Amino acid sequence: MKITFTRGLAGACLLLPGLVACGSDGAASSAHAPAARSAGAVITSCGTEVRVPRPPERAISLEQNATEIMLSLGLADRMAGTSYQTDPVLPALAAEYKKVPTLADLYANHEATLAEEPDFLYSTRASAFADDAAGSRAGWKELGVPAYLSVHDCEDPELTAEPVRFDAVFHEVEDIAAVFDVRQRGEKVVKGLRTRLDQAVREAPKGIDADLMWYYSGTSTPHIAGHGGLPSTVSELVGLDNAFDDIPQQWPEGNWEEIAERDPEVIVLADLTRGGDGDSAEAKMKFLRGNPVTSQLGAVRENRFVVVPGSAMDPSVRSVSLVEELSKGLAELYG
Repeated sequence: MKITFTRGLAGACLLLPGLVACGSDGAASSAHAPAARSAGAVITSCGTEVRVPRPPERAISLEQNATEIMLSLGLADRMAGTSYQTDPVLPALAAEYKKVPTLADLYANHEATLAEEPDFLYSTRASAFADDAAGSRAGWKELGVPAYLSVHDCEDPELTAEPVRFDAVFHEVEDIAAVFDVRQRGEKVVKGLRTRLDQAVREAPKGIDADLMWYYSGTSTPHIAGHGGLPSTVSELVGLDNAFDDIPQQWPEGNWEEIAERDPEVIVLADLTRGGDGDSAEAKMKFLRGNPVTSQLGAVRENRFVVVPGSAMDPSVRSVSLVEELSKGLAELYG
């Protein structure tokens, strides 16, 4: 496979709430940027050394979280494609997203990915590198194409970072910035996210004696947050407990009778756009109020709900908004 490096840097500068993506890192990223770029980068991804010989020009993001991280870094013009859009793209990134070819509604398969002659692959989900998706990272390495996978979902579960921490999210942004030799952009994006995170934690109401149930999806069998995921970290940051942190899974299947026994003080509702059973916050509230068991929960009777964007529960550039919306919702309940 012939890998080409023919496309230039984006010339635009995006200003996003908490994200700053500029098409230039100074003189080194001018019209003569290809000649001035660094020789490449060597980073570690899920225990594997990833060698990128030179900043990619035909990168492919294999799912939305990876796509939004790349777009936040101003890399649209260096992307040969993307796939698997699960939610409407962040409004501040929508215009840049339209510049990137969509290879598939779900994961692009190996053939479709190979046809674009990529020089870098990136996913925050290990499932993107399955045999029935883009194919293994080892296989791409044999073809001379470096592939980066987020530490939050490694092929080997023992290498997956747990619990999820914001520092790891920020480090991933910096990794991708290093790969594309746009380190200053990465620093700006991370600085903006850290500023927002610090402010959200400061603004969270203090002295609340309450535990949280993070309700992600499903009605007959609800998926709730257990130990190790982002909800546990966010609960800790605002000084509260995840009511089901003793369950050693990030997203276990819950049982309404057990939930009723624990009777959490606040229910955090993930608002998802997929349209499945119990996905939207509105559908969750309707179910909780209408079910004989759940309607007796104190949080339901007293309307102690906090609605957060479901997409922010995955480690990504959206994750800070999870803290912001939780802090805002708690202030409305207890302020």
